[in-house]
Amino acid sequence: MRNGVSAAIIVIAASWLVIPIAAQAPATAASAYRGARTPDGKPNLNGIWQTLSTAHWNLEAHTADDGVPAGQSVVEGNDIPYQPAALAQRRANFEKRTTADPLTKCHLPGVPRVTYIPFPFQIVQTPKYVSMLYEYSNVTRIIYTDGSPHPPPLDLWMGDSRGRWEGDTLVVDVTQLNDLTWLDMAGNFHSDALHVTERYTPVDADHIRYEATLEDPKVFTRPWKLNLLLYRRLEQNLQILDYVCVDFIQRKYVTSK
Repeated sequence: MRNGVSAAIIVIAASWLVIPIAAQAPATAASAYRGARTPDGKPNLNGIWQTLSTAHWNLEAHTADDGVPAGQSVVEGNDIPYQPAALAQRRANFEKRTTADPLTKCHLPGVPRVTYIPFPFQIVQTPKYVSMLYEYSNVTRIIYTDGSPHPPPLDLWMGDSRGRWEGDTLVVDVTQLNDLTWLDMAGNFHSDALHVTERYTPVDADHIRYEATLEDPKVFTRPWKLNLLLYRRLEQNLQILDYVCVDFIQRKYVTSK
């Protein structure tokens, strides 16, 4: 388990009590799922989550390859709507993907990729923000839900995230992303004009529907959406562990000397 600020966040969340499901009004056949709630009536998303999709390897439908499992597209409409020049760049990225993928250099994954890399992450809610603690490289996102605006323009690996609730859906507006991350291992990419709108909607006690709409007028012909499920990890004594990519790269370098 991490120490320092991450541990402090988890302690705060532990004191943020959850109203049990039994205390809620009975759901009708026509209503959406209504599970456990926080004291302010928001859906309780606290827990450790992970996707089982193959989006990390390729967002679009793809066949199996060396070290790559076959997978169906998580893109609505199946294909990412690239501009012609951007499509050529994606093809060039694919040809050199084993060395050019920013994750091979231990760069941060960016948004939305951080959600579907094959590592778990923990959601911790408080009344004013939602924290997401990722196992990969100890990445932490603070999503403010207090109505505060984005800061002046910055250039960030993980962007700046501001959230709001629309019914039972946590909507996260992500801006100020740099152009140094890819969307998957297959070379799908974006520019520094990327704007991401994430939606986290609980569909039952152990599943969250994750949707991300991507807008980038420099790369895509129109906004497009990816859609996948997040699964609650239920193992006993489960916790977020450490995967410090830079340490492993340095260890390989020293070993090879």
